[in-house]
Amino acid sequence: MPDDTVELEARLEEAESFEPPESFVAQANVADEEIYEVFEENWPECWERAGDLLDWNEDYDTVLDDGNAPFYEWFTGGSLNASANCLDRHLADRGDEAAIEWIGELGDTRTYTYSDLHREVNEFAAALREQGVEEDDVVTLYMPMVPELPIAMLACARIGAPHSVVFAGFSADALATRMNSADSEHLVTCDGYYRRGDPLQHKEKADEGLGGVNHDVESVIVVNRLGDEYDHPMENGELDYDDLISEHEGTKVEPVSRDAEDMLFLMYTSGTTGQPKGVKHTTAGYLSYVAWTSQAVLDIKPEDTYWCSADIGWITGHSYIVYGPLALGTTSVMYEGTPDYPDKDRLWEIVEEYEVDQLYTAPTAIRAFMKWGSQYPERHDLSSLRLLGTVGEPINPRAWKWYYKHIGNENCPIVDTWWQTETGGMMVTTLPGIGTMKPGSAGPPLPGIDIRVVDTRGEEVDPGKAGYLTINKPWPGMLRTLYDNDERFISEYWAEYSDTESDDPADWVYFPEDGAKIDEDGYITVLGRVDDVLNVSGHRLGTMEIESAIVGVEGVAESAVVGGHHDVKGEAVYGYVITEEGYDGGDDLHDRIVAGVEDAIGPIARPEEIVFTPELPKTRSGKIMRRLLEDIANEEELGDTSTLRNPEVVEDIQEKVKE
Repeated sequence: MPDDTVELEARLEEAESFEPPESFVAQANVADEEIYEVFEENWPECWERAGDLLDWNEDYDTVLDDGNAPFYEWFTGGSLNASANCLDRHLADRGDEAAIEWIGELGDTRTYTYSDLHREVNEFAAALREQGVEEDDVVTLYMPMVPELPIAMLACARIGAPHSVVFAGFSADALATRMNSADSEHLVTCDGYYRRGDPLQHKEKADEGLGGVNHDVESVIVVNRLGDEYDHPMENGELDYDDLISEHEGTKVEPVSRDAEDMLFLMYTSGTTGQPKGVKHTTAGYLSYVAWTSQAVLDIKPEDTYWCSADIGWITGHSYIVYGPLALGTTSVMYEGTPDYPDKDRLWEIVEEYEVDQLYTAPTAIRAFMKWGSQYPERHDLSSLRLLGTVGEPINPRAWKWYYKHIGNENCPIVDTWWQTETGGMMVTTLPGIGTMKPGSAGPPLPGIDIRVVDTRGEEVDPGKAGYLTINKPWPGMLRTLYDNDERFISEYWAEYSDTESDDPADWVYFPEDGAKIDEDGYITVLGRVDDVLNVSGHRLGTMEIESAIVGVEGVAESAVVGGHHDVKGEAVYGYVITEEGYDGGDDLHDRIVAGVEDAIGPIARPEEIVFTPELPKTRSGKIMRRLLEDIANEEELGDTSTLRNPEVVEDIQEKVKE
């Protein structure tokens, strides 16, 4: 939560801007600049555009019921099925077209047409029913990036059973915690998967997690990814996925008609108390919103081959690998492996081979591509790309421009998207057929989204000033509550800037705990989480701005900034830096980094220490674990490193700091 005595500051200068190519604008799904005004004047009925993208069993009566804020309801009175919207309705026109193109890390591939996917989803839905899964039962899916994961998601949706996907990189304890929280009695998992060519034994971790579940588990279904060479024990009545599919070959399951507000899935995310929060997303609002944003922002058309490189274990994969693209009837690419195996051009090889139209990836990956060098994408024909996107964290201007030049050939609009698990879909970004692009700035709020940047008192800040991002009207993709915890839902997301005693929806303000600034054009630059803020001599500085300044220095590929205790300043800036190939972390680069930060932000942000390191501690999803870097800077005992994909790097960084 923001400190109520010290306001957040923004000091980076405004960046240059870029216009979308005329060729893109001419074919864009959304190219009418009046859409912002139309949505504002017709709110909330404007969201009928999103609802119209779906097929309904029963038409809705009301777009928005706001009579019980903040427990908003969307498309009330309507009923539909998410699986049918992603599969059945496409069979006549798209049945023989690819729905999912899956690429395994070892080079194996599978293509699922819409007819193929429909058939296997039906067969697995029948298998789940046979195992006792009923409507509203939560089914836990603890799986890597294999096709059986979206198949299981859509099979659950087909029979009205919410799914709870647990990222495969999470620990056994994390699995147990989530199954306990959701009272989930059914688990779908797999024997293992591949990373950098080596098989990882996933089943052992799943078994360990099941040992921590505090209630009876009715069924455990295991996908065989590794083949017969790697046997996994099938104990206590566990079932083989392939056997179940064979037993139900050709079975058709009528999709259950779900109320618009029925839960589609749970997605657990971290919370301030340390206990994961079960974010509840519902059928109509969520599905319509991800379909609309996929069409308007990602410019997806049915004939496209679209690739979001996220993991389905995260909300990005739910919204923009599975539900959004498949609701629009397009071809969605899934890749099991890492971007640098067997070589650092693996992603560009896939883009070329599959003639990918849109690529939606993370700034973390883009910074890695920068570090490796442009020679890797230059090996491949990337001319099929029409649009690029970024997701997961703010992207600094230098990485944005590298992406624009070396991947998009200065001919692809970039949509820099801000959103979160709780919002369900994109909230702040340019519409690529309309908006001027400003590297480092996500863009304006999407049509129909009311976002304001405010100070600690809730008053809007002047353009160019920093403050706290707030959302002042509901939107269809929003979370409905936290699973079995309405009180925490209000305290975590609404209490900071809302009058929680009011019955007036206008008095309820959603606070995502991000700092931001807004410019004269209404473009929002997200400065990072409120807890990613340094208080240096009374100045609150966002770590994202300092990191952007550091990465703007030639020779720097990636940076992480944290605060270290300082007797005079309160906090001092510690910068951990990865260099590009061909550069070393000598005094010259050190001095240029310090000068670059002072030039871009000012002497107040001057780094106290610059630590050069070949790697940064990252979670398995690619997020930098800044908490550990803070521990190192402050010479404190290190926290838990079990969620890291590279735990060994922490000790290496400690040694460098001691030197």
